[in-house]
Amino acid sequence: MILCDRLIRKTVQENNMIDPFVEKLCQKSIISYGLSSYGYDARVADEFKIFTNVDNAIVDPKNFSEFGVVDKKTDCCIIPPNSFTLARTIEYFRIPKDIFVLCVGKSTYARCGIIVNVTPLEPEWEGHVTLEFSNTTQLPAKIYANEGACQFLFFQVSEICEISYKDRGGKYMGQRGVTLPKIYT
Repeated sequence: MILCDRLIRKTVQENNMIDPFVEKLCQKSIISYGLSSYGYDARVADEFKIFTNVDNAIVDPKNFSEFGVVDKKTDCCIIPPNSFTLARTIEYFRIPKDIFVLCVGKSTYARCGIIVNVTPLEPEWEGHVTLEFSNTTQLPAKIYANEGACQFLFFQVSEICEISYKDRGGKYMGQRGVTLPKIYT
């Protein structure tokens, strides 16, 4: 079952699931964020890791090098054409054991050729969500910090899992800031 606004609010109050939590949809002159009918539109923070090929770095998820990434702290981020940047949510999430979360991109960005990707938030995961923005266009694209970036959909599970993300000691547990790829060693 997908949670509606009333049940999302209740779950936030009982579990501090989203911090800070905005109880209504803010949308005047900005890309909207806050509680919507069946989801929560999260904001992007002002920290960005922009991928660049200045040093001819190779993107290798098993041996990631920061030489191909430029850090920026700014109120808007320009993503080069056909490029990619990482950011994070302003909100810190604490997912209860009986909730599973999916994320979808905002249509405002999608209509500009900007794709937002986030893997599912598993039961008992917590942290700032690392957001992946891909500029699929031939033009530079702008991302606005402190405004909406994506929508999280919350699902009540039919049965509690045997082993949660926390139980297995997931590698991205408790992440703060923009988190680069890593593997267990």
